[in-house]
Formats: sequence, C-alpha cells, structure tokens
Amino acid sequence: MTKRGPEASEATALYVFAACRALDPAAVADLPGITHEQPVRTLPFGSLTAVVQSVRAADFTDEAWEARLADERELERYARAHHAVVTAVAAQCPTVPLPLATLYHGEDRAREALAQESARFETALRRIAHHSEWGVKVYAPDAPASGSPAPDSSVPAPGSSAPSPSERTRPAPGAGLAYLNRKRGLQEMRERRQEEATRTAEEVDAELQSLATAFRRLRPHGPQLPGEHRVQVLNATYLVAEDRADELARLAEVLRNRTGAEIELSGPWVPYSFVGEV
Repeated sequence: MTKRGPEASEATALYVFAACRALDPAAVADLPGITHEQPVRTLPFGSLTAVVQSVRAADFTDEAWEARLADERELERYARAHHAVVTAVAAQCPTVPLPLATLYHGEDRAREALAQESARFETALRRIAHHSEWGVKVYAPDAPASGSPAPDSSVPAPGSSAPSPSERTRPAPGAGLAYLNRKRGLQEMRERRQEEATRTAEEVDAELQSLATAFRRLRPHGPQLPGEHRVQVLNATYLVAEDRADELARLAEVLRNRTGAEIELSGPWVPYSFVGEV
C-alpha cells in the first residue's frame, strides 16, 4: 500500500543510468541527471560500478510515470537527461546503458538486482569496448507517378465540334489496349525500381557488415515529411571499432558513388543497440 503524508513524500528511490567498470566519481559529480536535488554518483556492485542518483519516490510511482508518458515534451526532457548522463559516462569508459526509468528501493536492493545481471554486463562491456554505434539510412528516388488514364474520347478537343450521341458511346479504336499496355508498363517499371532498390540495400548492407563487429537491420521508415521525395530502402545500425571510423566514412562515400543512392551516415553513438541482446 502506498504511504501517505510527509513520510511518503520524503521517501527516495535510486535511479540507475548505466553500468560500467572502474569510474572516477568526479567524472559524474557535476552532471544534473534527472533532478537537480541530489548529485549523480557511483555505486559499486561486485567488480562493476553503477551510475545512480537518488530521486523522490513519489515522482516515479506507476501513476506518475504513466502521466509522464502521456506528455511528449516531459518525456523527451527525461530521455535527454538520461542520455546526457550515459553519454558522459561512455566518454570515460565502456558503458552499458540501462533503460529509461530503471529504479530500485534503496542501495541494497539495487546492488542485489544489478549483481544478478553482472555476467550479462561483463559480456556486453567486452563486446562494446572501443566500439561505437553508427546509423545508416539509404534512400532511393520515389517511383514515378502512376500516370493518368487514357483521355475520355467523349470530350471534344479545343476547337472541334461536339461528337454525336453515337460517337460518344464509341471509344477510339485501340484505346482500351493502349490503356492496358500503359498500365502494364508502369507496373513493370515499379517492379524493376523495387528490385533495384532491394539490390542496392543488400549491396550497401553487405559492404558495411564486412567492417562491422555486429549489426542490426531495422524497419525502414516511410516519408517523414509531407511531399518528401525519398524512399528509404535500408535502415540499419552497425557496431564499429573506433579505429575504423574513418574507413567507414570512406566506404559510405564509395557506395554513394557506386550505387547512386543517397546514404546518410550518423554517429558515433553510445552502442545502445548492442547491449541488450547479450
């Protein structure tokens, strides 16, 4: 049962941002974290270290968090604050980010729960050490417009006389066949463009995988803005050794020139995508 009154309002919980190995507490002491009320600090557990902050438990009840999820601006603020701490820690040492709003009732409970995950954290830390995450999005041009149907033979051309009632009911000779051929040609063109886009996506992905330690294919996004004239054919993320970052950039440029596709390379990022499945 939830407590009421001053005792409940003063209760604290422990917010956990990330797990890492040895970390100088001074590296995080000045970070604002989720709230400015308490400092961000380190919490040793076994051979590892957690980056934590004490927060008011009342601010993180299920009800409070559900309300926050419904407020896009407030949720973004918390996500940015969480990410800022993770990024600062990752700049110091290999870091396993924990999900947004990972909380425990006290240090003992946090140590116990985190210690149970130690083997997974150790595996993830070995995997991502000296690596960064890079996002790659590949776009092909939009397919051409589907075209307009054959003109209505019942509508007179400018300057011509109106057709008779019998003429209005008769299509021009071969008009139906021409219409079907045009539709068939457009369909074949769309299919060819789709096949070419798929081949381009597979070619780019295969080349990037060759220098990545790990990769993940994500669902391509549809147009993000009204009137956008790009079709996304590849949305993927790659775990790349830090000393191969320049090689990755050069390869992306080679692939742009070879395929003619628009290739967006973003990063380096904290490797969020490669710590959860180990």
